[in-house]
Amino acid sequence: MSSVAPKPSHADPKLANAWKSKAPQDLTDAEVLAMPDSEYMKTVQLEFFRHRLGQLRSELLRSAGETTEHLREDTLLVPDPADRATIEEEHALELRARDRERKLLKKVEQALALIDNGEYGWCEETGEPIGIGRLLARPTATLSLEAQQRREMKQKMFGD
Repeated sequence: MSSVAPKPSHADPKLANAWKSKAPQDLTDAEVLAMPDSEYMKTVQLEFFRHRLGQLRSELLRSAGETTEHLREDTLLVPDPADRATIEEEHALELRARDRERKLLKKVEQALALIDNGEYGWCEETGEPIGIGRLLARPTATLSLEAQQRREMKQKMFGD
């Protein structure tokens, strides 16, 4: 596993040291980005991402519960065919959104498992660091940006 890309030298020293005095879940994105490279995927960062992924999981589960309630509420018979069609279309859209969320929930669970086994933050293809910026944007990422781009290029060229 090689080194992490260097940070800009103009990083605010207050941000760079905030991780030493704050609980991981209280850190901001900017403070995590400003952490020294030597702290990459050590305890503080792993706990920061565990908390972030836990929040995302809770949000997804709450959303799923709301969908179930919403679908139950709207199951009353609606005599007007146009109204019924509108409600059915809304349900279909909501179910598609929940299917995407179900897939994301699975990725969140996998990311939490990677934290538990010490592999979170490292590219599954190359073993290189994924990078804090990418993980902040997509906490479920398993590939570095370069590996993801290569994979997408292959899929585009060869159709998966």
